[in-house]
Amino acid sequence: MSSATTTEETLVADVAICGAGPVGMALAALLARRGVPGNRIVLIDGKSLGQAISDPRSIALAWGSRLLLEDVGAWPGISASATAIHQIHVSRRGHLGRSVMDRAEHDLDALGYVARYGDVVDALARACERAGVQVLRPLRVSGIDEHTDGVQLHLDDGRTLHAQVAMQAEGGVFGQQAEKTATRDYGQTAVIARVSSSAPIPHRAFERFTDEGPLALLPQAGADGHQYALVWCVRPERAQHLLDLGEDDFLRELGDAFGERLGRFTGTSQRVAFPLGLNADPRATARTVAIGNAAQTLHPVAGQGLNLGLRDAAVLARLLAREMTPAALERFKSEREADRKMVIRATDTMARVFAGKGPQQALFGLGLAALDTVKPARTLLAELMMFGRR
Repeated sequence: MSSATTTEETLVADVAICGAGPVGMALAALLARRGVPGNRIVLIDGKSLGQAISDPRSIALAWGSRLLLEDVGAWPGISASATAIHQIHVSRRGHLGRSVMDRAEHDLDALGYVARYGDVVDALARACERAGVQVLRPLRVSGIDEHTDGVQLHLDDGRTLHAQVAMQAEGGVFGQQAEKTATRDYGQTAVIARVSSSAPIPHRAFERFTDEGPLALLPQAGADGHQYALVWCVRPERAQHLLDLGEDDFLRELGDAFGERLGRFTGTSQRVAFPLGLNADPRATARTVAIGNAAQTLHPVAGQGLNLGLRDAAVLARLLAREMTPAALERFKSEREADRKMVIRATDTMARVFAGKGPQQALFGLGLAALDTVKPARTLLAELMMFGRR
């Protein structure tokens, strides 16, 4: 087959992927791994690679996501800086009861990992480069026309790209997206930072539910030792208050919300915040489909958003490697429906039901205690978080 480029004004490819974040690049690398020529796959992104790699955010990778990244040769570039999660401690502030999931129950090296977003992007970019994937960045798609035999993408540099199928993998964040079929504003804002404590517990992650929303602390090794990636979900006015506080006052309020399991909090990075909501619609036409954050933007509780998107990429790559037809996209929608619905329902329920006050919160605490005594139920929950619904 010929290269993606045919003339100065027109490009031709088999697959066009709009969005070169982790999900879009994983799809490209998986397609190449399954036999699609790299020069027939085109990735398009509005950011430069340098901008993406410099992103300091932390992301949670489930065990199943590690297997996917190993499949395309990206895991070695991530593992050197990723921190393994051996245990996940779940609790409800102010109520008795908690549950702990442990890697030993599943005979795995880890339940998951915490990695820097930029490291994941860098490793996947290298995998795509090795596979010969065509990358157009910084560049944006200004419009898409669909025809019976393919799609035509209009690029903002004046060129057009003809492809058999097109994938939308550029989701953005809640509050900056067009409203989809299933949408909900949780009235919560996530405050993000890296924090250190006086008594860290290596490789243990925490998910603590509070009156305002979940507070997650994910272990992440830093230059100065054990640190935690913090995702603190609170009401919008409270989030602004937390951003405005001096460091000592912020750490004090964090300690009041989390408790003393890690001693006292001793330091924090710069804090940022973003609004939280559900915005989901597995949009698809005969020759286009949305995956990852473009198909479902979720609440960050349980860290399932990226992992769900990577499972989208894995299934889509397997089907498109066989045939790049509308029938393949229909099968994709069918195969992904159960996993998508389950994760959307679970994260939506946790974001809404486990925040607030009232007697139901005491029942939630008791439920956690019961979960900790019923190994099959705890195993099922852990496997859903690691692999999704299979």
